[in-house]
Amino acid sequence: MNYLVKIAGAAALAAAFAATAVSAQTVRMGTEGAYPPYNFINDDGQVDGFEKDVGDELCKRAGLDCVWVTNDWDSIIPNLVSGNYDTIIAGMSITDERDEVIDFTQEYFPPDPSAYVALAGASKDVMNGVVSAQTATIQAAYVASSGATVVEFATPEETVAAVRSGEADAVLADFAYLNPIVEASNGELMIVDQSVMIGGGVGMGIRESDGELKGKMNAAIDSMKADGTLTALIAKWFDGRVVNY
Repeated sequence: MNYLVKIAGAAALAAAFAATAVSAQTVRMGTEGAYPPYNFINDDGQVDGFEKDVGDELCKRAGLDCVWVTNDWDSIIPNLVSGNYDTIIAGMSITDERDEVIDFTQEYFPPDPSAYVALAGASKDVMNGVVSAQTATIQAAYVASSGATVVEFATPEETVAAVRSGEADAVLADFAYLNPIVEASNGELMIVDQSVMIGGGVGMGIRESDGELKGKMNAAIDSMKADGTLTALIAKWFDGRVVNY
């Protein structure tokens, strides 16, 4: 595509988006706050991470006044449906099963590989062992269907602790989550396999009845993709990873 045409198209999209902005309304952004670099609680006790940056920018572009709410992962979808917040922005992969219960925006992060991590020197045969995974995740479902024995935990920290304690032979989770833990383990942990592709891209979960909110967020995501802001935020939080939209 011609560079000037691409810039002009992005400018037109931004102008159209600004022209349709509405007066601010409060939207509660639900996240887990326990899955860095996607989302976590920083030293000041505030929600931080890639999705905090993305969510704040989406709200700004959509003309929304957004506040952040944290919720345990295993009940994050039921509490959205119940109305305790208005979106889920928590590293949630878009799947057919979830889409039967809630709606999703387009992806704001592409499909990411999952990784098996075990103690250094341990057997690499994870398919016949005990594998820990966070409950209600695509990884837990994958392990259960793989022939291995899955042990599920409420938090991602517990899944890694199970490997360290010997309760599990390996853990399966997003590579982006596990890799920093392995690098900081001083050789205690190792990546057994980092090429497991499951699930779709990461999208924002929204109640099926909130079509207007979905439309606003999709327009904001389009805008962030068009002007390079989303690409820059992915690079910032995921070790310089290059994703072009």
